[in-house]
Amino acid sequence: MKDFKTKYDIILGSQSPRRKELLSGLDVDFLVCTLPDIDESYPDSLKGGDIPLFISGKKADAFRPKLQEKTLLITADTIVWLSNRVYGKPTNEADAISMLKDLSGHTHEVFTGVTLTTLHKQKSFVVGTEVTFSSLSDDEIYSYVKNYQPFDKAGAYGIQEWIGYIAVESISGSYFNVMGLPVQRLYRELLIF
Repeated sequence: MKDFKTKYDIILGSQSPRRKELLSGLDVDFLVCTLPDIDESYPDSLKGGDIPLFISGKKADAFRPKLQEKTLLITADTIVWLSNRVYGKPTNEADAISMLKDLSGHTHEVFTGVTLTTLHKQKSFVVGTEVTFSSLSDDEIYSYVKNYQPFDKAGAYGIQEWIGYIAVESISGSYFNVMGLPVQRLYRELLIF
């Protein structure tokens, strides 16, 4: 088994505190590096999991000039997908409320695209998880948005927060993927990278 922990200097290319927390859970030493204003646009023809897969690759490309010989870069992007529509990070309170009203009482998918990059190779993968929300009252939605300010989260919610406790009826797939990083799959990919 290759020991990626000593073979590479690992960099997490993400501002997400949740991704940092999840990667730490693998007992991996890493540095966090961020770049301002990475273009996260994507072609309109992309659907579902292809969107975060494409964006994680764009993020990796933005970091590529900074890579060193032993550097292994991890980039990721997460979206919520419901009724053939992408739900990214809400732009404001009204947008967050609207997203949660759409998710209320429905099953949606959470897709995270991950890209592993070194100077000499690159590999990308996507993980999907189905999440079913119970019906939420307007008061529950307003209270969550006001108290938790979920403006940095795809679909305007954090499964690990209060809303996850009261809204998630069922989940099929990786819980950690819904938080923003499918660490079980990431670990397996790192072992063979």
